[in-house]
Amino acid sequence: MASLATTLAFSAINNPTRNRSFLHPRQCSSSSSYSFFRTVSVSARAMELEHKNKNLSDDGVLKKGIAEFYDESSAIWEDIWGDHMHHGFYPPDSTVSLSDHRAAQIRMIEQALAFASLPLEDESKWPKKIVDVGCGIGGSSRYLSQKFGATAVGITLSPVQAQRANALAAAQGLANKASFQVADALDQPFPDGQFDLVWSMESGEHMPDKAKFVSELARVAAPGATIIIVTWCHRDLGPDEESLKPWEENHLKKICDAFYLPAWCSTADYVKLLESLSLQDIKSEDWSPYVAPFWPAVIRSALSWRGLTSLLRSGLKTIKGALAMPLMIEGFKKDLIKFAIITCRKPE
Repeated sequence: MASLATTLAFSAINNPTRNRSFLHPRQCSSSSSYSFFRTVSVSARAMELEHKNKNLSDDGVLKKGIAEFYDESSAIWEDIWGDHMHHGFYPPDSTVSLSDHRAAQIRMIEQALAFASLPLEDESKWPKKIVDVGCGIGGSSRYLSQKFGATAVGITLSPVQAQRANALAAAQGLANKASFQVADALDQPFPDGQFDLVWSMESGEHMPDKAKFVSELARVAAPGATIIIVTWCHRDLGPDEESLKPWEENHLKKICDAFYLPAWCSTADYVKLLESLSLQDIKSEDWSPYVAPFWPAVIRSALSWRGLTSLLRSGLKTIKGALAMPLMIEGFKKDLIKFAIITCRKPE
């Protein structure tokens, strides 16, 4: 799940100043702006010291960090970008305006459904029960529920997200169709075979055990169900490679330390895991080019005073994430990081 920290840092790497921070003090028009950046810098150093005392391989520490990160950042994201906490999908060579961003997020959902070959034209085959694994504040769940007339259940590690998602469902008249709870994606609180659409939009990167993650998605899927995973991966290894290059491993480790991410895997790794569970119609694609226009679009809002002051109020974890995200974009530009979609179907 993306956060505003992500978007602010995306802005930094696309800023013509090419500065490592998301805005240079000289670009601000007041002394208060300069004070803001000094505070951000101090906060980032404090977070660096905090991370040195934490072991992110510890499952409890990782889950707590993820929950707190999204507890802090979700309100900022909603305030500026709305309730879909994921990237937009942009057609090749399209001209992107800021007003198109939210439409592009809906386009991402629709493109994912189409890629998975859901029978969108046959209402009798629409999903009736949906689980949204890593639901954020429930944007995808509510959209899918309304689109298909289905019931949707979302799970997240963040109590703040779950509470807000339920409040939004009630406000939109969907309290009887969409519900949200705090739960672990690696130990979902559902019986086997409950859902005919299993949805994970930008949450797989947070899963410390990818095999367990995929196994749980398959377990809760009903016979014939569609599973859709959209996530950040590292590049596929070449036929003569046994691991990433040392600089690549080091680059990803820095991102992990800042964003409470466990070890990354490749798209090919996901495909192998799905194959090991005898799932069918497995296919994948690199959608990195389709999300790239999202980042320049963010610049015009993230560098506003409203965006910057909201970031400062959000908390140290969000600030550290914003300052670390240029590493993410560098990895993307060097073809180390991929935005992948992987879909499959559970045998009937």
